[in-house]
Amino acid sequence: QVQLEESGGGLVQAGNSLRLSCAVSKSTWNSFSMVWFRQPPGQEREFVAGVYWNTGFTSFADSVEGRFTISRDNSKKTGNLQMNSLKPEDTAVYYCASKFGGINRDSRMYEYWGQGTQVTVSA
Repeated sequence: QVQLEESGGGLVQAGNSLRLSCAVSKSTWNSFSMVWFRQPPGQEREFVAGVYWNTGFTSFADSVEGRFTISRDNSKKTGNLQMNSLKPEDTAVYYCASKFGGINRDSRMYEYWGQGTQVTVSA
């Protein structure tokens, strides 16, 4: 069983930054994707960003491209989503998710999920 532990999030003003972290419990796992989805209030869950762990290949939604980045700490099996130049429309519950294999932007493809963390960006 794979477990994901999320940390980070909080309340910030527009233009500021936050970092979300996601730690994978399965230390021997390498050929997996780690992604973040978000769910704004009253809306459906949407893909934000992801990384294919083996190669470091990353993918970002158009809405965050150029503002968000992903880094990996392989020794801790932890991925970090650095969110810069935050906007009020980035307000959402952010979920880390993971699966074996490449990145997929469909949340239904992911079987392992973190607990979610709230990100609130005030104007």
